[in-house]
Amino acid sequence: MATTRQKAAARRSTRKVRTVESRRAGRKRAPKHSAGLSARQKDRMPAGTFAFPKQRKEPLNDARHVRNAVARFDQVEGVSDAERNAAWRRIRAAARKFGVEISARGWRSLMKGAHTSRRSSRPATRSRS
Repeated sequence: MATTRQKAAARRSTRKVRTVESRRAGRKRAPKHSAGLSARQKDRMPAGTFAFPKQRKEPLNDARHVRNAVARFDQVEGVSDAERNAAWRRIRAAARKFGVEISARGWRSLMKGAHTSRRSSRPATRSRS
């Protein structure tokens, strides 16, 4: 069963959703669902503004997206090392443009501690003595 506190929070949330929906229905300005890019905005962006232009992954249109691209660099799958090199160059150029400081020396240093498909999936074996 829900507590009184949970029920009150649910009521507040429901009220907030209703006011936003009614504003949108009346074609008035309402806050976006998130501060990120919409799918329409991403579709309209030229391919050169992405770190990985073929896959249209990791947009580099402002400082926040550049920091996000660095943080998620190891999560991009299905790209070759050559594509990663080119993407890293684009990320570094965008970082200089937007004044973002990157402490990593290269993209390979981002991959070291990450849980990616590049690491061996076999468990470490112990030698029996």
